[in-house]
Amino acid sequence: MQTKTLIDRQIVDNVIERSGVEDVGHASIRELVKIVNEVEELSGEEFVRMEMGVPGLNPSGIGIEAEIEALKRGVASKYPMIEGIKPLKQEIARFVKNFLNVDVKPEACIPTVGSMMGGFATFLVANRTDRHKEGTLFIDPGFPVQKQQCRVLGQEYQTFDVYNYRGEKLRDKLESYLSTGKISTLLYSNPNNPSWICFTEEELRIIGELATKYDVIVIEDLAYFAMDFRKDMSKPGEPPYQPSVANYTKNFILLISSSKSFSYAGQRIGMMVVSTDLYQRKYPDLKRYYTSDSFGHAMIYGALYAISAGTGHSAQYALAAILKAVNDGEYNFVEVVREYGEKAKIMKKLFTSAGFDIVYEKDINEPIADGFYFTLSYPGFSGTSLIRELLYYGISAISLDITGSEHSEGLRACVSQVRRDQFPGLEERLKHFNENHAI
Repeated sequence: MQTKTLIDRQIVDNVIERSGVEDVGHASIRELVKIVNEVEELSGEEFVRMEMGVPGLNPSGIGIEAEIEALKRGVASKYPMIEGIKPLKQEIARFVKNFLNVDVKPEACIPTVGSMMGGFATFLVANRTDRHKEGTLFIDPGFPVQKQQCRVLGQEYQTFDVYNYRGEKLRDKLESYLSTGKISTLLYSNPNNPSWICFTEEELRIIGELATKYDVIVIEDLAYFAMDFRKDMSKPGEPPYQPSVANYTKNFILLISSSKSFSYAGQRIGMMVVSTDLYQRKYPDLKRYYTSDSFGHAMIYGALYAISAGTGHSAQYALAAILKAVNDGEYNFVEVVREYGEKAKIMKKLFTSAGFDIVYEKDINEPIADGFYFTLSYPGFSGTSLIRELLYYGISAISLDITGSEHSEGLRACVSQVRRDQFPGLEERLKHFNENHAI
């Protein structure tokens, strides 16, 4: 006899069957969003939604006002330059200096339609610099859609779960891949989506040294910029800075999102920062696809031109204004997003009190920080079966299986869309789940 759940099992099962998704535990993030939306509508129950990394805070008013003013000036009728407006490029360079302590030239700071577009364009160019190389090495776990982008482009990629290769162990593991001579690019996120591990300076030095040794371009995804709340990285021009491989190699591209740090996700505006050396470097093999063998020229007038011919004009003015306020010390963006870490601490306690375990629990010898994501498992369940079972209790997350993690029993939970007034309800649902699945 099936146990009673918050949501009728038949509703959930019917929605999943109609969705065309063979196994809901392996559904993509957007597929799961659609399923949960429909179950909410049919059941009348609001979910505790942890499946999608959407900002849960209000956007910066500084950006909104600047964008309104730009629209009033008529920028909506004008094509922006593909390389971005000058004020934004200058503020991006200032931001990188102030918060990473890295010098870059404004010409190599390029606005993109979110970091998603930045990553796609990077694969289009960086993975075509050498005809003898085959593609990307992902240091996993990671954001599933980046691998989807490689598949769409027909590019090869390799992956490994970094959790058992932290510290000096990372060197031999990376070298086993890079020494083959087949890797064009290496990609990771820091802080990591989904595990929230954060690379140390030692690990970033190892990555940088090997990237230089084997002439590999490092793509550093900084979607959660300065959100390792164990350190206060909120003061412009003062340490501690956001750790970055840019301090250890000249072969780097930084993808910096405005979605999480500045809650400006809806306007799809991100930043691609290319090292000065890489921007100016010539790769003869780029002429197979582009009119120039210059990396920077191929990126802007080859890839970005072909994808979108530029980034939303008014959004560029919004981001320029936000960054100027941050660079001038007038707007502390880290204090604003610290709410995510505070919510994560509470939510982790609710889950562990109901018998759940934290999967990625340690950052080498230190407890994982409280931040935008955390990872969960429950005894007796695989990650994919746990996804489905939690849907019956009005709770949604994604499986670690789709992130390249070796922990197939785990889930990724995002705190951003969960409101504090939902915590009592979440606690009750988890207690109910625990009662029905006694350990």
